[in-house]
Amino acid sequence: MMERTFLDRQIERIAPAFYRRRLAARLEIEMMREARQAYDGATRGRRAAGWRAAGTDANAEISRGGARLRNVARDMVRNNPHAARAVQVISEGVVGAGITPNFAGVNPSDLKRLNELKARHLETTAVDAAGKHDLYGLQNLAVRSLVESGEVLIRLRWRDRRSGLPLPFQIEVLETDYLDTSKDGETSSGNVIVQGIEFDKKGRRLAYHLYARHPGGIFPFGADFESHRVPAEEIAHLYRVDRPAQIRGVTWFAPVILRMRDFADYSDAQLVRQKIAACFAVFIRNTGGMGTLAGKGKTDAGNPIESVEPGMIERLRDGEEVSFGVPPQVEGYSEYAVTTLHEIAVGLGVDYASLTGDNRQSNFANSRMGWLRFHRSIESWQWGTVVPSACAPIGRWFMIAAQIEMGKYLPGVQMKWTPPRREMFDPGKESNAAREAILAGLTSRSAEVRKLGYDPEEMDAEIAADNARADRLGLKFTSDGRLQAAPAIGPDAPANTEDEKQ
Repeated sequence: MMERTFLDRQIERIAPAFYRRRLAARLEIEMMREARQAYDGATRGRRAAGWRAAGTDANAEISRGGARLRNVARDMVRNNPHAARAVQVISEGVVGAGITPNFAGVNPSDLKRLNELKARHLETTAVDAAGKHDLYGLQNLAVRSLVESGEVLIRLRWRDRRSGLPLPFQIEVLETDYLDTSKDGETSSGNVIVQGIEFDKKGRRLAYHLYARHPGGIFPFGADFESHRVPAEEIAHLYRVDRPAQIRGVTWFAPVILRMRDFADYSDAQLVRQKIAACFAVFIRNTGGMGTLAGKGKTDAGNPIESVEPGMIERLRDGEEVSFGVPPQVEGYSEYAVTTLHEIAVGLGVDYASLTGDNRQSNFANSRMGWLRFHRSIESWQWGTVVPSACAPIGRWFMIAAQIEMGKYLPGVQMKWTPPRREMFDPGKESNAAREAILAGLTSRSAEVRKLGYDPEEMDAEIAADNARADRLGLKFTSDGRLQAAPAIGPDAPANTEDEKQ
């Protein structure tokens, strides 16, 4: 509560309106002072002098520094082993052997045909415009570029039905450099282009303006080299959305780029330091002529060759003295390396052991916690980014092409996606936990099968085929659930213990 001074009382008596304005201003100043005290991070003092508290949106920030960050990240992946490992670890976790498609809401005859087309087109190199990868190889390529560059474009290429392909389309993975970011501003139709992406008045994506060749390619650009407008329906734009209204992605290395560079420079400096120190083993001080320490002749420059041999005894001339170099010690390097690599792992969202291959820094419980946290991140990237932004568009393109090939409309058919099998940290305990959850009705068998990276319908078909073959050959296995008596439930169930029998 502010205290009223003698001056306040006099002003209130002479000019009440002015006094009220003065009081309001003083209250506002007091509230601002209290707010600064409540939020230390809002201070503008010396402690916060290095903060860049800009009020720009994500798109403005990416337009200014995105390209530079992307090129630096690519250099790191080429030359920094930990950066290369991070890309590999994330792509292996997210894609692995592939995020596989399966179909729902379809009758058996159409399902068989769709599975045949999937096997012949998506699971062969026919789907790749470059003819190098199947669908799962393209997924891995896209996720690697997503992590390294922050975004990647997947383009649909329609083909003539006479091309010999199982389905009349292919897909092409393009680096974000193909996007003509010089295209900015309002078009004559009233649409808006932001960094090469065209939006309508409601903010919906209409098109991407793409170059025909990579701007950094080995082929020189001609005078007529221009970008072309490609409908948004033919582009899958894969990037991680970190802020609302963000239209492009930023490299995942952004939070750790400087830390990784500093660590690499520090490691190189320590290595060079040891190399230089190792070059100076023996120093001979001579005040009375050339020395004779184990002379083995002369070098091309005419200098005597000196050496130290095991078990040697050498007499020195008067005035000669031998001293041995002491290489400098690299103190604290291991602790610094572990701390820094932990920070890098945290910034990338991976666990320390997967990034470095070092399992000495944690016990079983800590390793399991890190493993589980990493898999939570993987699931977030799969279902929050890759499946909706990349897999879903590819599924739509496949269904359009499949219906054209089959010559029929398939209403209600959905393409679902199953991520790769998650490696169990403790298979025995996790399998028992999944079994108990199914028996308790807390989950379905199909859901648990999908967690293992398998298609439930395909697994059921394989189990049925195995059982039929075993019956035909008269074979019995303990894995056959039909051979295990189901437990009786209810009041007529037999007693299991002596007490219950009594």
